[in-house]
Amino acid sequence: MIALAVATEVELWLTDTPGSKAVVGPAALLYTLPLLLRGRFPLLAPAFVFAMQASVSLLDPRASGSLDLGAVAILLAFWVVGAYNDGQQAVAGLGIGLATLAVIARQDVRVTSGEAVQVAVLGIFTWFVALLLARRAHLAADAEERAARLERHQEERARVAVADERARIARELHDVIAHSLSVMTVQAGAARLLLSGDPRRAVEPLLAVEETGRQALAEMRRLLGVLREDAGEPDLAPQPRLADLPGLAATVREAGLEVEMAVEGRQRSLPAGIELAAYRILQEALTNTLKHAGAAQAQVTVRYAPESVLLEVRDDGRVPAVDGQGHGLLGMRERAALYGGELDAGPLPGGGFAVRARLPVEAAQP
Repeated sequence: MIALAVATEVELWLTDTPGSKAVVGPAALLYTLPLLLRGRFPLLAPAFVFAMQASVSLLDPRASGSLDLGAVAILLAFWVVGAYNDGQQAVAGLGIGLATLAVIARQDVRVTSGEAVQVAVLGIFTWFVALLLARRAHLAADAEERAARLERHQEERARVAVADERARIARELHDVIAHSLSVMTVQAGAARLLLSGDPRRAVEPLLAVEETGRQALAEMRRLLGVLREDAGEPDLAPQPRLADLPGLAATVREAGLEVEMAVEGRQRSLPAGIELAAYRILQEALTNTLKHAGAAQAQVTVRYAPESVLLEVRDDGRVPAVDGQGHGLLGMRERAALYGGELDAGPLPGGGFAVRARLPVEAAQP
């Protein structure tokens, strides 16, 4: 815009341009520089340029400055109308531009009707291309904004799901600790009664207090590392353990999914937190299979390794509707990670879906 204004003024004052320089000189600035304000005044700025072009022809019919540079200014105004306006404003700006060309063709003695029509056709084409490109840019920007909003929404949902699951884990760990302390209190009371009459028999309840205390201490450490919300009065009833899996399988069978259970390795007692995490992982995996996979059968395997417990749930259904970022899988991964374990889920080569988890047993020791 500035270069066009400067070129117009240089040509006007350094060449023998017909017409009144007192009229055309200031007007040349007024029909170019206002386009610099196109962002703030998308319709008013080009309309002012058109009006100044028409005014020069009306005030000085013998000339309107440089024909070529004046035509460039008009085409730039057409571009601004199309690029910075839409709907009725864009059409109104086009109409103002065409009316300006009609005035110039009638008043400027140097401009023929054919030349005015050529500039009008170029103006319409310029306006249309600018309108098309602007609309495409707007659609692309809207698509990017929608994608960004969707991504932010999904991230927020994932954060909320993780926070909710951590709060649930924290509440359950709280219940485990409360139950452990209740057991310790009962055992300590029994040991106190035996100390006076049969001190040797008091050793067993004292050892139970010691072991339960170790486990409660380990769970307390984990509890302090988990984000939680206030959850009111805790339930002092014991949380589920791996020994309760037959009951879980029976419940799932009643819902329509045939479940086979297998236990491998030497069964042994595990810390209460590990037992709870293992049970919840298997429970969530079977729930996902029941809800999403459309499977007819599921195989649950619990394998006791020397330093870990391995869990696996396989089914013969389709890949679940939830992907690797589903809230159920997020919760299972949170539980496994809490005890230093890991969880993997994915489709099987021959069809079906599998969830595998490994929970280190040593990680639960203090």
